[in-house]
Amino acid sequence: MGFTASGQLAYPHRTMRKPFIAILCVVVASLLPAGTANAARAAGYPIRNADALTSSPLYLTGRLPGSPCPEPPVRAGDVASVKSYLLPLVRCLDGAWAAQFRKARIPFVKPAVRFITKPQRVCGGQWGQDVQALYCNTDHEIVFMLDRNVVDHPEDLFLMNVIAHEYGHHVQNQAGMWAAFDNLPSASKAEYYEQTRRHELQAECLAGAFIGSVWASLGRKGKDWRTLLADDRASGDETAAVRDHGKGRNMANWLNRGYRAAAPGGCDTWTAGSAAVA
Repeated sequence: MGFTASGQLAYPHRTMRKPFIAILCVVVASLLPAGTANAARAAGYPIRNADALTSSPLYLTGRLPGSPCPEPPVRAGDVASVKSYLLPLVRCLDGAWAAQFRKARIPFVKPAVRFITKPQRVCGGQWGQDVQALYCNTDHEIVFMLDRNVVDHPEDLFLMNVIAHEYGHHVQNQAGMWAAFDNLPSASKAEYYEQTRRHELQAECLAGAFIGSVWASLGRKGKDWRTLLADDRASGDETAAVRDHGKGRNMANWLNRGYRAAAPGGCDTWTAGSAAVA
């Protein structure tokens, strides 16, 4: 999680190839409202009193449409080729989630998507170290870094997972989950980080739900999925300075849970026990 100079929250996706340092994580203490201890105790864990998080109509919409979404060919070392690989995936994500929101009778506007090739100011702040992509909640924009980390190694499912994860944050935003998360009381950094992990792990699960819904059209083998799960296990909070995304095993578990369900109903991280979101 990062907090930018303009006051926007930006949720970056860690690269799975090296450790991640959260953007300006030192400001978290300033985000904790004074005098919220009693309210936080009333909230309790797991989360019970935030309907947008625990009783979202999206949870009742069943499986994602499962429309064909074959992966375009991609060439290592070619930025244009990687971008041409990602854009059709964005269109598949647009269609799948727009249909799901129609079933839930919730208005939906697709996000803007922007690609950059070197660090620059995004969401009102500087690009963070080892950040591969992020979602700007007030701009409704996904920004994806096409650097050598991904351009030279584009053949695995990492790219699909990153764009689907950031799109998951947009789903949370459109469904009112993001605002409900922002409004949760927290009496300590530990409590705030657990809330943030629930938020991040839900986005990872929503990414899995999308991938599961289109899997049959990808022409992939089971070992490809197992490799992605292994990548998740290797890129959890054990490799980071801040415990805001979840342990690797929990990241993989929620990604796989979404994949197996192929539906947002499998992604209620808010009522899960604390161990499942550690």
